[in-house]
This record gives sequence, structure tokens and C-alpha cells, in this order.
Amino acid sequence: MQTVVESMKAKAVARLEFPSEKNSEIIYKTLMPEIEKPATRRSKASLERKKRFLILKIEALDTVALRATLNTYLRWINSLLGILKVLENAS
Repeated sequence: MQTVVESMKAKAVARLEFPSEKNSEIIYKTLMPEIEKPATRRSKASLERKKRFLILKIEALDTVALRATLNTYLRWINSLLGILKVLENAS
């Protein structure tokens, strides 16, 4: 059996600024398990943190997988920001 390794053809980079370094750190640490063990082989993501910024890089076999992966990460980040806001308001 021959294994065909396809190169990633579609790429996206998102540079996201957060209200504080603490928020970027929390979101970074929360997303790292997903980055380290992706759910699919059709795409892969990497995440880098620079103070208040996160740099999300996604590579995928095609634009469909790229869009799905990018949307997933952005939804997770948006949800985490919502949770952090609720927690900040509760204290």
C-alpha cells in the first residue's frame, strides 16, 4: 500500500489583539490542546502568543477545510472572550 502525502495548499494567518496579556494567555493555553491534537488530517493549525496578540496560522488541503478550521477557531475564541467578560463582570 502506498501512502500519498498531499501538501497543504490553502493557508490563512489571523493576528488577533486582546484587551490584556492575561486574556491572550488564557485563550492561548485553552486552545493549545486542540492545536497539538487536530481533529482532522485535512488541516493543521499553529498558535503563537506575543503579549496581547495571538497569531493563528492555518494550513489546509483545500479552501473548504481552511474555511471550516478558521471558523472553528474564531468561534472558540469568541466564546472564550464571552466567558472571560462574564467572569470579569461577576467579580
